[in-house]
Amino acid sequence: MRGASAPTAGERGTVRRLLTPARRFVRERRATLLKLAALSVVESVQTFLGGFCVARALDDGFLRGDTARGLVWLSVAAVVILLGAPVVRGVFARLADLTEPLRDGLVRRAVVGALRGATAAGRVSDGSAVSRLTSQTEIARDSFAGLVLTARSFVFVAVGAIGGLLSLAPQFLLVVLPPLLVGIALFAASLKPMARAQHRYLDADEAIGRRGQDVRTALRDIVACGTQATAAAKGEQLFEEAATAASTMARWAAVRTLALAVAGQLPVFLLLAATPWLMDQGVTAGALVGALTYLLQALLPALHALMTVLGAAVARLFVILERLLRPLPDDGPPPLPHDVPAPAPATPGVRPAGAAAVELRSVRVAFGARAHPVLDGLCLTVGDGEHLAVVGPSGIGKSTLLQVAAGLLTPHPGEVYLAGRQVGRCDAADLPALRTLLPQEAYVFTGSLRDNLRYLRPHAPDADIAEAVRALAMEPLVARVGGLDAAMVPQELSQGERQLVALCRAYLSPAPVLLLDEATCHLDPSAEAEAEQALASRPGTLVVVAHRLSSALRADRVLVLDGTDAVCGTHEELLVRSPLYRDLVGHWHDESR
Repeated sequence: MRGASAPTAGERGTVRRLLTPARRFVRERRATLLKLAALSVVESVQTFLGGFCVARALDDGFLRGDTARGLVWLSVAAVVILLGAPVVRGVFARLADLTEPLRDGLVRRAVVGALRGATAAGRVSDGSAVSRLTSQTEIARDSFAGLVLTARSFVFVAVGAIGGLLSLAPQFLLVVLPPLLVGIALFAASLKPMARAQHRYLDADEAIGRRGQDVRTALRDIVACGTQATAAAKGEQLFEEAATAASTMARWAAVRTLALAVAGQLPVFLLLAATPWLMDQGVTAGALVGALTYLLQALLPALHALMTVLGAAVARLFVILERLLRPLPDDGPPPLPHDVPAPAPATPGVRPAGAAAVELRSVRVAFGARAHPVLDGLCLTVGDGEHLAVVGPSGIGKSTLLQVAAGLLTPHPGEVYLAGRQVGRCDAADLPALRTLLPQEAYVFTGSLRDNLRYLRPHAPDADIAEAVRALAMEPLVARVGGLDAAMVPQELSQGERQLVALCRAYLSPAPVLLLDEATCHLDPSAEAEAEQALASRPGTLVVVAHRLSSALRADRVLVLDGTDAVCGTHEELLVRSPLYRDLVGHWHDESR
Protein backbone atom coordinates (compact mmCIF):
# COMPACT_ATOMS: atom_id res chain seq x y z
CA MET A 1 0.00 0.00 0.00
CA ARG A 2 1.44 3.32 -1.00
CA GLY A 3 1.86 5.92 1.67
CA ALA A 4 0.68 9.48 1.48
CA SER A 5 2.91 11.60 -0.71
CA ALA A 6 3.40 15.33 -0.86
CA PRO A 7 0.55 17.25 -2.51
CA THR A 8 1.00 17.68 -6.23
CA ALA A 9 0.74 21.04 -7.94
CA GLY A 10 -2.66 20.00 -9.29
CA GLU A 11 -3.91 19.10 -5.82
CA ARG A 12 -2.68 22.39 -4.35
CA GLY A 13 -4.38 24.26 -7.18
CA THR A 14 -7.59 22.34 -6.52
CA VAL A 15 -7.47 23.23 -2.81
CA ARG A 16 -6.93 26.89 -3.60
CA ARG A 17 -9.76 26.85 -6.10
CA LEU A 18 -12.15 25.30 -3.57
CA LEU A 19 -11.13 27.66 -0.76
CA THR A 20 -12.50 30.74 -2.53
CA PRO A 21 -16.14 29.56 -2.78
CA ALA A 22 -15.82 27.93 0.66
CA ARG A 23 -14.84 31.24 2.28
CA ARG A 24 -17.67 33.02 0.46
CA PHE A 25 -20.15 30.36 1.59
CA VAL A 26 -19.02 30.76 5.22
CA ARG A 27 -19.15 34.57 5.13
CA GLU A 28 -22.67 34.58 3.72
CA ARG A 29 -23.87 32.28 6.52
CA ARG A 30 -21.93 33.66 9.45
CA ALA A 31 -25.11 34.33 11.44
CA THR A 32 -26.26 30.73 11.01
CA LEU A 33 -22.87 29.43 12.14
CA LEU A 34 -22.91 31.64 15.22
CA LYS A 35 -26.37 30.37 16.19
CA LEU A 36 -25.17 26.81 15.68
CA ALA A 37 -22.13 27.44 17.89
CA ALA A 38 -24.30 29.01 20.61
CA LEU A 39 -26.52 25.95 20.68
CA SER A 40 -23.47 23.69 20.77
CA VAL A 41 -22.07 25.41 23.88
CA VAL A 42 -25.01 23.91 25.74
CA GLU A 43 -23.78 20.49 24.59
CA SER A 44 -20.36 21.21 26.15
CA VAL A 45 -22.00 22.11 29.45
CA GLN A 46 -24.16 19.00 29.28
CA THR A 47 -21.09 16.82 28.68
CA PHE A 48 -19.15 18.45 31.51
CA LEU A 49 -21.96 18.02 34.02
CA GLY A 50 -22.59 14.39 33.00
CA GLY A 51 -19.26 13.01 34.26
CA PHE A 52 -18.84 15.61 37.02
CA CYS A 53 -22.25 14.80 38.58
CA VAL A 54 -21.50 11.05 38.52
CA ALA A 55 -18.17 11.64 40.31
CA ARG A 56 -19.79 13.89 42.95
CA ALA A 57 -22.68 11.44 43.43
CA LEU A 58 -20.17 8.73 44.36
CA ASP A 59 -17.59 10.69 46.34
CA ASP A 60 -19.97 13.05 48.18
CA GLY A 61 -23.00 10.77 48.32
CA PHE A 62 -23.12 7.03 47.93
CA LEU A 63 -19.56 6.20 49.09
CA ARG A 64 -20.13 8.30 52.24
CA GLY A 65 -23.48 6.74 52.96
CA ASP A 66 -25.42 9.86 51.96
CA THR A 67 -27.85 8.38 49.45
CA ALA A 68 -29.98 11.52 49.20
CA ARG A 69 -27.01 13.66 48.17
CA GLY A 70 -25.99 11.06 45.61
CA LEU A 71 -29.48 11.02 44.12
CA VAL A 72 -29.52 14.82 43.95
CA TRP A 73 -26.34 14.82 41.88
CA LEU A 74 -27.72 12.13 39.55
CA SER A 75 -30.97 14.09 39.24
CA VAL A 76 -29.00 17.14 38.14
CA ALA A 77 -27.35 15.02 35.42
CA ALA A 78 -30.76 13.67 34.31
CA VAL A 79 -32.30 17.15 34.14
CA VAL A 80 -29.37 18.38 32.04
CA ILE A 81 -29.90 15.49 29.59
CA LEU A 82 -33.63 16.25 29.28
CA LEU A 83 -32.97 19.94 28.72
CA GLY A 84 -30.75 19.02 25.77
CA ALA A 85 -33.71 17.90 23.61
CA PRO A 86 -34.67 21.44 22.45
CA VAL A 87 -31.00 22.06 21.72
CA VAL A 88 -30.88 19.07 19.36
CA ARG A 89 -33.98 20.33 17.56
CA GLY A 90 -32.42 23.76 17.14
CA VAL A 91 -29.19 22.25 15.83
CA PHE A 92 -30.99 20.38 13.04
CA ALA A 93 -32.98 23.49 12.11
CA ARG A 94 -29.78 25.52 11.74
CA LEU A 95 -28.15 22.62 9.87
CA ALA A 96 -30.83 22.78 7.17
CA ASP A 97 -30.02 26.48 6.71
CA LEU A 98 -26.51 25.37 5.68
CA THR A 99 -27.06 22.21 3.67
CA GLU A 100 -30.03 23.13 1.50
CA PRO A 101 -28.45 26.30 0.02
CA LEU A 102 -25.33 24.23 -0.72
CA ARG A 103 -27.33 21.59 -2.57
CA ASP A 104 -29.35 24.19 -4.49
CA GLY A 105 -26.21 26.02 -5.56
CA LEU A 106 -24.53 22.81 -6.73
CA VAL A 107 -27.61 21.78 -8.72
CA ARG A 108 -27.75 25.17 -10.44
CA ARG A 109 -24.07 24.99 -11.29
CA ALA A 110 -24.36 21.42 -12.59
CA VAL A 111 -27.27 22.40 -14.84
CA VAL A 112 -25.52 25.51 -16.17
CA GLY A 113 -22.31 23.55 -16.75
CA ALA A 114 -24.12 20.75 -18.57
CA LEU A 115 -26.01 23.17 -20.82
CA ARG A 116 -22.95 25.23 -21.63
CA GLY A 117 -20.86 22.11 -22.19
CA ALA A 118 -23.47 20.64 -24.52
CA THR A 119 -23.65 23.88 -26.50
CA ALA A 120 -19.88 24.24 -26.69
CA ALA A 121 -19.31 20.62 -27.66
CA GLY A 122 -22.23 20.46 -30.07
CA ARG A 123 -23.63 17.31 -28.50
CA VAL A 124 -27.17 16.50 -27.45
CA SER A 125 -26.52 15.14 -23.96
CA ASP A 126 -23.81 14.19 -21.53
CA GLY A 127 -24.09 10.98 -19.50
CA SER A 128 -21.72 12.21 -16.79
CA ALA A 129 -23.84 15.37 -16.37
CA VAL A 130 -26.72 13.17 -15.20
CA SER A 131 -24.48 11.68 -12.50
CA ARG A 132 -23.37 15.16 -11.38
CA LEU A 133 -26.90 16.52 -11.31
CA THR A 134 -28.47 13.66 -9.35
CA SER A 135 -26.29 11.36 -7.28
CA GLN A 136 -23.24 13.62 -6.87
CA THR A 137 -25.15 16.68 -5.65
CA GLU A 138 -27.10 14.52 -3.19
CA ILE A 139 -23.88 12.89 -1.96
CA ALA A 140 -22.35 16.35 -1.49
CA ARG A 141 -25.39 17.56 0.50
CA ASP A 142 -25.52 14.47 2.73
CA SER A 143 -21.74 14.39 3.22
CA PHE A 144 -21.65 18.08 4.15
CA ALA A 145 -24.54 17.68 6.60
CA GLY A 146 -22.91 14.70 8.28
CA LEU A 147 -19.56 16.47 8.45
CA VAL A 148 -20.97 19.64 10.03
CA LEU A 149 -23.11 17.70 12.51
CA THR A 150 -20.41 15.31 13.73
CA ALA A 151 -17.51 17.79 13.66
CA ARG A 152 -19.53 20.28 15.68
CA SER A 153 -20.56 17.58 18.15
CA PHE A 154 -17.01 16.26 18.58
CA VAL A 155 -15.47 19.69 19.13
CA PHE A 156 -17.93 20.79 21.81
CA VAL A 157 -18.15 17.35 23.43
CA ALA A 158 -14.35 17.16 23.53
CA VAL A 159 -14.19 20.60 25.19
CA GLY A 160 -16.68 19.53 27.85
CA ALA A 161 -15.07 16.10 28.39
CA ILE A 162 -11.48 17.37 28.59
CA GLY A 163 -12.59 20.17 30.91
CA GLY A 164 -14.33 17.59 33.09
CA LEU A 165 -11.29 15.27 33.18
CA LEU A 166 -9.08 18.20 34.09
CA SER A 167 -11.47 19.24 36.88
CA LEU A 168 -11.53 15.71 38.32
CA ALA A 169 -7.78 14.99 38.13
CA PRO A 170 -5.14 16.36 35.71
CA GLN A 171 -3.46 12.91 35.69
CA PHE A 172 -6.30 11.59 33.54
CA LEU A 173 -5.07 13.62 30.59
CA LEU A 174 -1.65 11.90 30.77
CA VAL A 175 -3.34 8.53 30.33
CA VAL A 176 -6.14 9.39 27.88
CA LEU A 177 -4.71 11.97 25.48
CA PRO A 178 -1.70 10.04 23.97
CA PRO A 179 -3.72 7.16 22.42
CA LEU A 180 -6.39 9.63 21.30
CA LEU A 181 -3.83 11.76 19.48
CA VAL A 182 -2.07 8.73 17.93
CA GLY A 183 -5.35 7.33 16.61
CA ILE A 184 -6.42 10.71 15.22
CA ALA A 185 -3.01 11.18 13.51
CA LEU A 186 -3.20 7.70 11.97
CA PHE A 187 -6.69 8.44 10.73
CA ALA A 188 -5.66 11.82 9.29
CA ALA A 189 -2.82 10.15 7.38
CA SER A 190 -5.37 8.05 5.46
CA LEU A 191 -7.48 10.98 4.29
CA LYS A 192 -5.40 12.04 1.28
CA PRO A 193 -4.83 8.59 -0.28
CA MET A 194 -8.49 7.76 0.32
CA ALA A 195 -9.48 10.98 -1.47
CA ARG A 196 -7.27 10.05 -4.42
CA ALA A 197 -8.82 6.59 -4.63
CA GLN A 198 -12.28 8.15 -4.42
CA HIS A 199 -11.30 10.53 -7.23
CA ARG A 200 -10.21 7.63 -9.44
CA TYR A 201 -13.42 5.78 -8.66
CA LEU A 202 -15.60 8.75 -9.62
CA ASP A 203 -13.55 9.25 -12.81
CA ALA A 204 -14.21 5.63 -13.72
CA ASP A 205 -17.89 5.96 -12.76
CA GLU A 206 -18.37 8.97 -15.06
CA ALA A 207 -16.37 7.27 -17.82
CA ILE A 208 -18.67 4.25 -17.55
CA GLY A 209 -21.66 6.58 -17.88
CA ARG A 210 -20.19 8.28 -20.95
CA ARG A 211 -19.24 4.92 -22.46
CA GLY A 212 -22.75 3.61 -21.92
CA GLN A 213 -24.21 6.62 -23.70
CA ASP A 214 -21.76 6.27 -26.59
CA VAL A 215 -22.59 2.58 -26.97
CA ARG A 216 -26.33 3.30 -26.90
CA THR A 217 -25.87 5.99 -29.54
CA ALA A 218 -23.80 3.75 -31.81
CA LEU A 219 -25.48 0.42 -30.98
CA ARG A 220 -26.88 -0.03 -34.47
CA ASP A 221 -23.48 0.60 -36.08
CA ILE A 222 -21.66 -1.59 -33.55
CA VAL A 223 -23.91 -4.57 -34.23
CA ALA A 224 -24.01 -4.01 -37.97
CA CYS A 225 -20.23 -3.69 -38.25
CA GLY A 226 -19.43 -6.57 -35.90
CA THR A 227 -17.39 -4.53 -33.40
CA GLN A 228 -19.16 -5.87 -30.28
CA ALA A 229 -15.92 -7.39 -28.94
CA THR A 230 -14.05 -4.08 -29.19
CA ALA A 231 -16.88 -2.19 -27.49
CA ALA A 232 -17.11 -4.82 -24.73
CA ALA A 233 -13.34 -4.75 -24.14
CA LYS A 234 -13.37 -0.99 -23.59
CA GLY A 235 -16.25 -1.33 -21.14
CA GLU A 236 -14.44 -4.11 -19.25
CA GLN A 237 -11.36 -1.89 -18.95
CA LEU A 238 -13.42 0.89 -17.35
CA PHE A 239 -15.04 -1.53 -14.92
CA GLU A 240 -11.60 -2.89 -13.98
CA GLU A 241 -10.39 0.64 -13.25
CA ALA A 242 -13.40 1.22 -11.00
CA ALA A 243 -12.79 -2.11 -9.23
CA THR A 244 -9.11 -1.26 -8.66
CA ALA A 245 -10.03 2.10 -7.12
CA ALA A 246 -12.64 0.39 -4.93
CA SER A 247 -10.01 -2.11 -3.72
CA THR A 248 -7.66 0.73 -2.82
CA MET A 249 -10.41 2.41 -0.83
CA ALA A 250 -11.05 -0.87 0.99
CA ARG A 251 -7.38 -1.16 2.03
CA TRP A 252 -7.32 2.36 3.42
CA ALA A 253 -10.60 1.62 5.18
CA ALA A 254 -8.71 -1.11 7.07
CA VAL A 255 -6.17 1.50 8.18
CA ARG A 256 -9.01 3.65 9.44
CA THR A 257 -10.41 0.72 11.39
CA LEU A 258 -7.04 0.38 13.13
CA ALA A 259 -7.02 4.11 13.88
CA LEU A 260 -10.49 3.84 15.37
CA ALA A 261 -9.39 0.96 17.60
CA VAL A 262 -6.36 2.89 18.87
CA ALA A 263 -8.31 6.07 19.57
CA GLY A 264 -11.57 4.44 20.67
CA GLN A 265 -10.55 1.41 22.73
CA LEU A 266 -7.00 1.97 23.96
CA PRO A 267 -7.82 4.97 26.24
CA VAL A 268 -10.29 2.86 28.25
CA PHE A 269 -7.80 0.00 28.55
CA LEU A 270 -5.00 2.31 29.67
CA LEU A 271 -7.27 4.05 32.15
CA LEU A 272 -8.18 0.75 33.77
CA ALA A 273 -4.55 -0.44 33.71
CA ALA A 274 -3.37 2.82 35.32
CA THR A 275 -5.95 2.68 38.12
CA PRO A 276 -3.45 1.60 40.86
CA TRP A 277 -1.08 4.40 39.91
CA LEU A 278 -3.93 6.93 39.81
CA MET A 279 -5.17 5.81 43.23
CA ASP A 280 -1.65 6.29 44.58
CA GLN A 281 -1.79 9.84 43.19
CA GLY A 282 -4.86 10.53 45.29
CA VAL A 283 -7.49 10.10 42.59
CA THR A 284 -10.80 9.04 44.13
CA ALA A 285 -13.06 6.19 43.05
CA GLY A 286 -15.77 8.65 42.07
CA ALA A 287 -13.30 10.52 39.86
CA LEU A 288 -12.34 7.25 38.12
CA VAL A 289 -15.98 6.41 37.42
CA GLY A 290 -16.56 9.99 36.24
CA ALA A 291 -13.57 9.70 33.87
CA LEU A 292 -14.96 6.44 32.46
CA THR A 293 -18.29 8.22 32.01
CA TYR A 294 -16.61 10.97 29.99
CA LEU A 295 -14.85 8.40 27.83
CA LEU A 296 -17.61 5.82 27.32
CA GLN A 297 -20.64 8.10 27.21
CA ALA A 298 -19.30 11.22 25.50
CA LEU A 299 -15.79 11.49 24.09
CA LEU A 300 -15.29 8.09 22.45
CA PRO A 301 -18.79 7.89 20.86
CA ALA A 302 -18.29 11.40 19.43
CA LEU A 303 -14.84 10.42 18.14
CA HIS A 304 -16.21 7.23 16.61
CA ALA A 305 -18.97 9.17 14.84
CA LEU A 306 -16.47 11.77 13.62
CA MET A 307 -14.08 9.18 12.17
CA THR A 308 -16.92 7.27 10.55
CA VAL A 309 -18.30 10.37 8.89
CA LEU A 310 -14.89 11.70 7.93
CA GLY A 311 -13.97 8.35 6.42
CA ALA A 312 -17.10 8.26 4.32
CA ALA A 313 -17.75 11.95 3.73
CA VAL A 314 -14.63 14.10 3.54
CA ALA A 315 -12.97 12.31 0.62
CA ARG A 316 -16.23 12.11 -1.30
CA LEU A 317 -17.15 15.71 -0.51
CA PHE A 318 -13.75 17.04 -1.59
CA VAL A 319 -13.71 15.03 -4.81
CA ILE A 320 -17.30 15.86 -5.74
CA LEU A 321 -16.88 19.58 -4.99
CA GLU A 322 -13.73 19.59 -7.09
CA ARG A 323 -15.73 18.20 -9.98
CA LEU A 324 -18.86 20.28 -9.53
CA LEU A 325 -16.97 23.56 -9.01
CA ARG A 326 -14.73 23.29 -12.04
CA PRO A 327 -14.70 26.44 -14.19
CA LEU A 328 -17.79 26.58 -16.36
CA PRO A 329 -17.27 26.37 -20.14
CA ASP A 330 -17.95 29.47 -22.15
CA ASP A 331 -21.38 29.84 -23.66
CA GLY A 332 -21.45 28.34 -27.14
CA PRO A 333 -22.93 29.99 -30.21
CA PRO A 334 -26.72 29.90 -30.62
CA PRO A 335 -27.97 26.72 -32.32
CA LEU A 336 -28.63 26.89 -36.02
CA PRO A 337 -32.15 26.19 -37.30
CA HIS A 338 -33.32 22.70 -38.31
CA ASP A 339 -30.70 20.96 -36.14
CA VAL A 340 -27.85 21.82 -38.51
CA PRO A 341 -24.57 21.42 -36.55
CA ALA A 342 -22.50 24.55 -36.10
CA PRO A 343 -19.14 24.74 -37.87
CA ALA A 344 -16.29 23.29 -35.82
CA PRO A 345 -13.99 25.85 -34.14
CA ALA A 346 -10.36 26.11 -35.07
CA THR A 347 -8.76 23.61 -32.68
CA PRO A 348 -5.83 21.20 -32.84
CA GLY A 349 -6.64 18.35 -35.20
CA VAL A 350 -9.08 20.41 -37.28
CA ARG A 351 -8.28 21.29 -40.87
CA PRO A 352 -8.82 24.84 -42.16
CA ALA A 353 -12.09 25.99 -43.73
CA GLY A 354 -12.70 24.60 -47.19
CA ALA A 355 -11.19 21.20 -46.36
CA ALA A 356 -12.43 17.99 -47.96
CA ALA A 357 -15.58 16.31 -46.65
CA VAL A 358 -13.71 12.99 -46.18
CA GLU A 359 -9.95 12.58 -46.17
CA LEU A 360 -7.89 9.49 -45.41
CA ARG A 361 -4.16 9.92 -45.11
CA SER A 362 -1.83 6.87 -45.25
CA VAL A 363 -4.43 4.65 -43.60
CA ARG A 364 -3.46 1.11 -42.64
CA VAL A 365 -5.85 -1.41 -41.06
CA ALA A 366 -4.99 -4.99 -40.11
CA PHE A 367 -7.00 -7.34 -37.90
CA GLY A 368 -4.09 -8.78 -35.96
CA ALA A 369 -0.38 -8.09 -35.46
CA ARG A 370 0.71 -10.55 -38.18
CA ALA A 371 -2.39 -10.36 -40.36
CA HIS A 372 -2.16 -9.07 -43.90
CA PRO A 373 -3.49 -5.49 -43.91
CA VAL A 374 -6.92 -4.95 -45.37
CA LEU A 375 -6.04 -1.34 -46.15
CA ASP A 376 -2.39 -0.34 -46.51
CA GLY A 377 -1.21 3.23 -47.04
CA LEU A 378 -4.56 4.31 -48.48
CA CYS A 379 -4.91 8.01 -49.28
CA LEU A 380 -8.30 9.33 -50.36
CA THR A 381 -9.92 12.74 -50.63
CA VAL A 382 -13.65 13.17 -51.21
CA GLY A 383 -14.73 16.72 -51.89
CA ASP A 384 -17.69 18.50 -50.35
CA GLY A 385 -20.84 17.61 -52.30
CA GLU A 386 -19.15 14.78 -54.20
CA HIS A 387 -20.75 11.39 -54.90
CA LEU A 388 -18.20 8.54 -54.65
CA ALA A 389 -18.84 4.85 -55.35
CA VAL A 390 -16.55 2.18 -53.85
CA VAL A 391 -16.22 -1.10 -55.72
CA GLY A 392 -14.13 -4.24 -55.44
CA PRO A 393 -14.36 -8.00 -54.91
CA SER A 394 -16.15 -9.36 -51.87
CA GLY A 395 -14.00 -9.19 -48.70
CA ILE A 396 -11.52 -6.75 -50.20
CA GLY A 397 -12.10 -4.07 -47.51
CA LYS A 398 -14.97 -1.90 -48.75
CA SER A 399 -16.92 -2.13 -45.46
CA THR A 400 -13.67 -1.66 -43.53
CA LEU A 401 -13.03 1.53 -45.47
CA LEU A 402 -16.43 2.94 -44.50
CA GLN A 403 -15.97 1.93 -40.86
CA VAL A 404 -12.63 3.77 -40.81
CA ALA A 405 -14.20 6.84 -42.41
CA ALA A 406 -17.05 6.71 -39.88
CA GLY A 407 -14.66 6.55 -36.92
CA LEU A 408 -15.69 3.02 -35.89
CA LEU A 409 -12.26 1.55 -36.66
CA THR A 410 -8.98 3.29 -35.81
CA PRO A 411 -6.19 2.95 -38.39
CA HIS A 412 -2.62 2.24 -37.28
CA PRO A 413 -1.08 4.36 -38.65
CA GLY A 414 -3.09 6.95 -40.52
CA GLU A 415 -5.34 9.95 -40.05
CA VAL A 416 -9.00 10.39 -40.93
CA TYR A 417 -10.78 13.73 -41.35
CA LEU A 418 -14.52 14.31 -41.56
CA ALA A 419 -15.77 17.74 -42.56
CA GLY A 420 -12.35 19.11 -41.64
CA ARG A 421 -12.21 17.52 -38.15
CA GLN A 422 -9.73 14.80 -37.23
CA VAL A 423 -11.80 11.78 -36.23
CA GLY A 424 -9.21 10.51 -33.75
CA ARG A 425 -9.62 13.68 -31.67
CA CYS A 426 -13.42 13.72 -31.70
CA ASP A 427 -15.58 12.34 -28.90
CA ALA A 428 -17.77 9.44 -29.97
CA ALA A 429 -20.82 11.57 -29.15
CA ASP A 430 -19.69 14.18 -31.71
CA LEU A 431 -19.43 11.79 -34.66
CA PRO A 432 -23.19 11.50 -35.45
CA ALA A 433 -23.16 15.23 -36.23
CA LEU A 434 -20.39 14.63 -38.80
CA ARG A 435 -21.46 11.46 -40.60
CA THR A 436 -24.25 8.91 -40.92
CA LEU A 437 -23.38 5.29 -41.69
CA LEU A 438 -26.01 2.94 -43.11
CA PRO A 439 -25.06 -0.76 -43.03
CA GLN A 440 -26.60 -3.46 -45.17
CA GLU A 441 -28.96 -4.57 -42.40
CA ALA A 442 -31.24 -1.59 -41.77
CA TYR A 443 -32.16 -0.73 -38.17
CA VAL A 444 -35.90 -0.16 -37.63
CA PHE A 445 -37.43 -0.14 -34.15
CA THR A 446 -40.96 -0.71 -32.91
CA GLY A 447 -42.84 2.58 -32.85
CA SER A 448 -44.34 5.05 -35.26
CA LEU A 449 -42.87 5.60 -38.70
CA ARG A 450 -42.40 9.28 -37.81
CA ASP A 451 -40.26 8.36 -34.80
CA ASN A 452 -38.14 6.06 -36.95
CA LEU A 453 -37.55 8.78 -39.52
CA ARG A 454 -36.64 11.29 -36.78
CA TYR A 455 -34.16 8.92 -35.15
CA LEU A 456 -31.12 10.95 -36.27
CA ARG A 457 -32.88 14.32 -36.07
CA PRO A 458 -35.45 14.25 -33.24
CA HIS A 459 -36.81 17.76 -33.89
CA ALA A 460 -37.16 17.55 -37.66
CA PRO A 461 -40.20 19.63 -38.73
CA ASP A 462 -43.12 17.97 -40.49
CA ALA A 463 -42.36 19.81 -43.73
CA ASP A 464 -38.88 18.27 -43.89
CA ILE A 465 -40.29 14.81 -43.17
CA ALA A 466 -42.82 15.22 -45.98
CA GLU A 467 -40.05 16.33 -48.35
CA ALA A 468 -37.93 13.27 -47.40
CA VAL A 469 -40.88 10.91 -47.96
CA ARG A 470 -41.49 12.47 -51.39
CA ALA A 471 -37.80 12.37 -52.36
CA LEU A 472 -37.46 8.68 -51.46
CA ALA A 473 -40.86 7.77 -53.01
CA MET A 474 -42.07 6.35 -49.70
CA GLU A 475 -45.72 7.35 -50.13
CA PRO A 476 -46.88 3.75 -50.83
CA LEU A 477 -45.11 2.49 -47.68
CA VAL A 478 -46.55 5.32 -45.57
CA ALA A 479 -50.02 4.49 -46.81
CA ARG A 480 -49.56 0.74 -46.25
CA VAL A 481 -48.55 1.10 -42.59
CA GLY A 482 -51.40 3.53 -41.90
CA GLY A 483 -49.63 6.89 -41.91
CA LEU A 484 -46.58 8.43 -40.28
CA ASP A 485 -48.01 8.16 -36.75
CA ALA A 486 -49.29 4.60 -37.02
CA ALA A 487 -47.60 1.90 -34.93
CA MET A 488 -45.09 -0.04 -37.00
CA VAL A 489 -43.72 -3.53 -36.29
CA PRO A 490 -40.29 -4.09 -37.92
CA GLN A 491 -40.94 -7.80 -38.45
CA GLU A 492 -43.88 -6.93 -40.71
CA LEU A 493 -41.66 -4.98 -43.11
CA SER A 494 -39.68 -6.54 -45.91
CA GLN A 495 -35.91 -6.08 -46.02
CA GLY A 496 -36.29 -3.58 -48.84
CA GLU A 497 -38.89 -1.59 -46.89
CA ARG A 498 -36.62 -1.48 -43.84
CA GLN A 499 -33.79 -0.21 -46.02
CA LEU A 500 -36.10 2.44 -47.45
CA VAL A 501 -36.96 3.66 -43.93
CA ALA A 502 -33.26 3.84 -43.07
CA LEU A 503 -32.47 5.72 -46.29
CA CYS A 504 -35.22 8.26 -45.60
CA ARG A 505 -33.85 8.66 -42.07
CA ALA A 506 -30.40 9.34 -43.54
CA TYR A 507 -31.92 11.91 -45.93
CA LEU A 508 -33.22 13.81 -42.86
CA SER A 509 -29.93 13.49 -40.97
CA PRO A 510 -28.08 16.77 -40.33
CA ALA A 511 -24.74 15.02 -40.92
CA PRO A 512 -22.88 16.44 -43.95
CA VAL A 513 -21.44 13.01 -44.91
CA LEU A 514 -23.52 9.93 -45.75
CA LEU A 515 -21.81 6.52 -45.89
CA LEU A 516 -23.86 3.72 -47.47
CA ASP A 517 -22.48 0.20 -47.02
CA GLU A 518 -24.63 -1.68 -49.60
CA ALA A 519 -27.60 -0.01 -47.90
CA THR A 520 -29.72 -0.38 -51.06
CA CYS A 521 -28.96 -4.02 -51.87
CA HIS A 522 -32.54 -5.17 -51.10
CA LEU A 523 -34.16 -2.53 -53.32
CA ASP A 524 -35.00 -3.16 -56.93
CA PRO A 525 -32.82 -1.28 -59.45
CA SER A 526 -35.33 1.50 -60.06
CA ALA A 527 -35.93 2.11 -56.34
CA GLU A 528 -32.16 2.02 -55.76
CA ALA A 529 -31.57 4.61 -58.49
CA GLU A 530 -34.27 6.88 -57.09
CA ALA A 531 -32.89 6.59 -53.54
CA GLU A 532 -29.27 7.27 -54.55
CA GLN A 533 -30.26 10.23 -56.68
CA ALA A 534 -32.28 11.68 -53.80
CA LEU A 535 -29.42 11.24 -51.34
CA ALA A 536 -26.91 12.69 -53.80
CA SER A 537 -29.13 15.74 -54.32
CA ARG A 538 -29.23 16.66 -50.61
CA PRO A 539 -26.53 19.07 -49.39
CA GLY A 540 -23.43 17.12 -48.41
CA THR A 541 -21.27 14.22 -49.55
CA LEU A 542 -22.34 10.69 -50.45
CA VAL A 543 -20.06 7.62 -50.36
CA VAL A 544 -21.67 4.37 -51.56
CA VAL A 545 -20.36 0.81 -51.56
CA ALA A 546 -21.76 -0.26 -54.93
CA HIS A 547 -22.98 -3.74 -55.79
CA ARG A 548 -24.43 -2.83 -59.19
CA LEU A 549 -22.86 -1.17 -62.20
CA SER A 550 -25.60 1.45 -62.17
CA SER A 551 -24.41 2.72 -58.79
CA ALA A 552 -20.92 3.29 -60.15
CA LEU A 553 -22.28 5.01 -63.27
CA ARG A 554 -24.30 7.47 -61.17
CA ALA A 555 -21.28 8.50 -59.06
CA ASP A 556 -19.00 11.44 -59.80
CA ARG A 557 -15.99 9.20 -59.19
CA VAL A 558 -15.35 5.53 -58.46
CA LEU A 559 -12.79 4.06 -56.03
CA VAL A 560 -11.57 0.58 -56.96
CA LEU A 561 -10.05 -1.58 -54.21
CA ASP A 562 -8.08 -4.57 -55.45
CA GLY A 563 -6.11 -5.65 -52.36
CA THR A 564 -2.74 -4.28 -53.44
CA ASP A 565 -3.59 -0.83 -54.70
CA ALA A 566 -6.50 1.58 -54.92
CA VAL A 567 -7.40 3.45 -58.09
CA CYS A 568 -9.83 6.38 -58.16
CA GLY A 569 -11.34 8.13 -61.15
CA THR A 570 -14.40 8.50 -63.32
CA HIS A 571 -16.05 5.51 -64.95
CA GLU A 572 -14.44 6.30 -68.29
CA GLU A 573 -10.97 6.79 -66.76
CA LEU A 574 -11.11 3.53 -64.85
CA LEU A 575 -12.07 1.53 -67.91
CA VAL A 576 -8.64 2.52 -69.23
CA ARG A 577 -6.59 2.49 -66.02
CA SER A 578 -7.95 -0.45 -63.99
CA PRO A 579 -8.08 -4.02 -65.30
CA LEU A 580 -10.05 -5.06 -62.20
CA TYR A 581 -12.69 -2.41 -62.89
CA ARG A 582 -13.02 -3.62 -66.50
CA ASP A 583 -13.51 -7.16 -65.17
CA LEU A 584 -16.16 -5.99 -62.70
CA VAL A 585 -18.00 -4.06 -65.40
CA GLY A 586 -17.96 -7.15 -67.61
CA HIS A 587 -19.24 -9.29 -64.70
CA TRP A 588 -22.08 -6.82 -64.03
CA HIS A 589 -23.01 -6.82 -67.71
CA ASP A 590 -23.12 -10.61 -67.73
CA GLU A 591 -25.41 -10.63 -64.67
CA SER A 592 -27.78 -8.08 -66.22
CA ARG A 593 -28.38 -10.20 -69.32
